[in-house]
Amino acid sequence: MALPQSKPREIGTEELEKLRSTMRGRVLGAGDDGYDTARKIHNGMVDRRPAVIARCAGVADVMRALEFGVEHALPVSIRSGGHGLPGFAVCDDGVMIDLEEMTSVRVDPAAQTARAQAGVNWGQFDHETQAFGLATTGGLVRTTGIAGLTLAGGHGFLMRRFGLTCDNLLSADVLTADGRLVKASADENTDLFWALRGGGGNFGIVTSFEYRLHQVGPVLGGLLLFPYEEARRVLKFYDEFSAAAPEELGVLAALATLPDGTKAVVHPVCYSGPLDRGDQVLRPLRTFTIPMADQLQAMPYTALQSIVENFNPRGFRNYWKTVYLKELSEDAIASMTELYARVPAPNTHVVVYTLGGAVNRVPADQTAVADRDARHALIAIGMWENPAEDEINIQWVREFADAMQPFASGGFYPNYEDAVAVDRLVAAFGPEKYKRLSEVKRKYDPANIFCLNQNIRPAVG
Repeated sequence: MALPQSKPREIGTEELEKLRSTMRGRVLGAGDDGYDTARKIHNGMVDRRPAVIARCAGVADVMRALEFGVEHALPVSIRSGGHGLPGFAVCDDGVMIDLEEMTSVRVDPAAQTARAQAGVNWGQFDHETQAFGLATTGGLVRTTGIAGLTLAGGHGFLMRRFGLTCDNLLSADVLTADGRLVKASADENTDLFWALRGGGGNFGIVTSFEYRLHQVGPVLGGLLLFPYEEARRVLKFYDEFSAAAPEELGVLAALATLPDGTKAVVHPVCYSGPLDRGDQVLRPLRTFTIPMADQLQAMPYTALQSIVENFNPRGFRNYWKTVYLKELSEDAIASMTELYARVPAPNTHVVVYTLGGAVNRVPADQTAVADRDARHALIAIGMWENPAEDEINIQWVREFADAMQPFASGGFYPNYEDAVAVDRLVAAFGPEKYKRLSEVKRKYDPANIFCLNQNIRPAVG
């Protein structure tokens, strides 16, 4: 496959028709039915117009769409779940390779593995695996795509027990920039396999993922809500409680605004161990002070996975920032609560993902994921509806992230950052990991075809 030699140019009707004739899935240009729907993603701030949207029906379509983009020197973006906040899935004036309709999931209950195509989201994946009482660490929102979450590392309720999503990746089928379909695993293309687990979509188009599954039956889960007036006390207790909690407990803390405008501390909870032990494990968190609401109950894992998405509606304008924390100190808690008290948008919330357990046990050099030794990942999730309020909301998120820097352990979770400069990525991965990632990039994508992402540049020389 020839690499691009010229500047992007407009694609005519004849060229679109030729592409259509060689693909099984639909090919959309501006003005076609479905074009505007296909180019919209979860983040309502993203409003880009690709020259071509290739709605791939299978791997052959992905290969043809990539070939078309390279031949015509067009920017290439990859859309899987369409949930990535920076909006890299959609490009202006290029080829958007859309994998959304590639949604096959095949579960092997005897081996406790699953093979899923890259268009699958976590709701679809859990639906199939839970039919056999199995699951792996997945996103907290069902509409999140498996691809973006896995390639970035992958936080979820089950991570303290089973590791990050990428820690459960067994293999991946990857279309490289030169048009080869290769397998990456612990035995084949091991350098690529290492980079895929945390390095993002820099190295090729992953068309399918194979995961290790675990037995997960009904869980004790739901939401615990506490008054905002007690936020400092609640968060301090939460930090101490979560540090000693068993790995079967996945629990978060959030500063949020309820539908009636009341601010609260909200704990989304998932205890995946034996249900007869769950009440004992969670009793301290439920009783150390009187909650506004205690909605914890036994429920299917799939039901738990449907709760958090109610706080993250599709189409809202989104801007996020993250930091890792070694500890949730009293000074950090004071800054968090003071800043959230004057949050400009009611849908904006702050989430503390608590790590530890199996996340920490994976050797630091085994994957590209950084900061495994952090206690918490702190995310400021800016969400609002009115475009006229962009500036005030973006500024608040930035101010919050800046205020947390004195308490940060260094680095951040790159998946939520847009327009990330090289120095920021070096800070996120660390100099040694970034160097190793750039060498993998040079091997598999020397011309940086896959550059619409938190871009790792190919190593020079």
